Amino acid sequence: MRIIVVLLVSLIFIFSNIKDKMVTHNFSKVEIETLIKDSISIRALDIYNDSLIGFGFNKGYGFINLNTRAIDLTKFNSLKSDKEKKNWVAEQRAVCFTDSSFYSLGIGSPARLRKVNLSNREERIVYKEEHPKIFYDAISFWNDSEGIAIGDPTDNCLSIIITRDGGETWKKVSCNNLPEAFAGEAAFAASNGNIAIVGDKTWIISGGMKSRVYYSPNKGKTWNVYDTPIIHGKETTGAYSIDFYDENKGVIFGGDYTSPESNVANKAVTTDGGKTWQLVSDGNGAGYKSCVRYFPNGGGKEMIAVGFTGISISNDFGKDWREISKEGFYTLRFISDSVAIAAGKGRVAKLSFK
Repeated sequence: MRIIVVLLVSLIFIFSNIKDKMVTHNFSKVEIETLIKDSISIRALDIYNDSLIGFGFNKGYGFINLNTRAIDLTKFNSLKSDKEKKNWVAEQRAVCFTDSSFYSLGIGSPARLRKVNLSNREERIVYKEEHPKIFYDAISFWNDSEGIAIGDPTDNCLSIIITRDGGETWKKVSCNNLPEAFAGEAAFAASNGNIAIVGDKTWIISGGMKSRVYYSPNKGKTWNVYDTPIIHGKETTGAYSIDFYDENKGVIFGGDYTSPESNVANKAVTTDGGKTWQLVSDGNGAGYKSCVRYFPNGGGKEMIAVGFTGISISNDFGKDWREISKEGFYTLRFISDSVAIAAGKGRVAKLSFK
């Protein structure tokens, strides 16, 4: 009898803790504070220990210290020698922090992945690839030692590179070990939002002529692929961003940036880890968006989507969407469950939700 009582008390305690973390916010507005304003276009950012923002833009990468508001930009235009400029690819649309390093990946050929030491800002190129079809889109890490970056196909599969030694070396996954890509299937370098990771599990979203979800249960060692109902069939259509709240609940968002008002078949959710997807708010609510994220501690109920068309939120698992601002951003990452950092054309901003 005592064992049963102890088990019941333990279950109640566990449930209470889980319930405490699942806060219903019902946000309806946002306050926007500009942190940096410059003639740059930013499509990728990450946040280190809630105090340092790292971002990539069309002429380099940079940092903002949230405590001091100090700004440090590494620009192509600031390079003095021809050798330095030859060793640079301007467009940086994939960035990521680990505990000791910052990574910035250029989109085009030759693709160069830079590893920046956070203690002294020393920069090294740890991966380089040349191919006329190269276009890298996103980067993320499972832990300090293992990371993944993805890009458009150069052969008959998506380009996927993986590190297992803390970013020192990267190896491209053979197409023999990946699902075959459809003709015209690729990924969008719109927000560094093509990869979602929960534990060892990884999801990658594609778009273009086909919009599918690639899934690995074991940190990129094996892969499956699943169809989605997201609009596709043109180079500009498909899912642009993916996020997972936990290993079961996920969301994808996109559309067609050339028809940004269209809200048909541009958002979908899953409750089975990405195997099946269901359209939500089809023909209603927000149109094209380049980045979607779950609000932290919202139980998967609350989401935000940003794009150059504005900011929209959902408080009911994506069934309904409400526009809370017309100010445009390309990408967003959270600091807390009510504060995020967003970036876009010409600025980085702090977003506080109410």
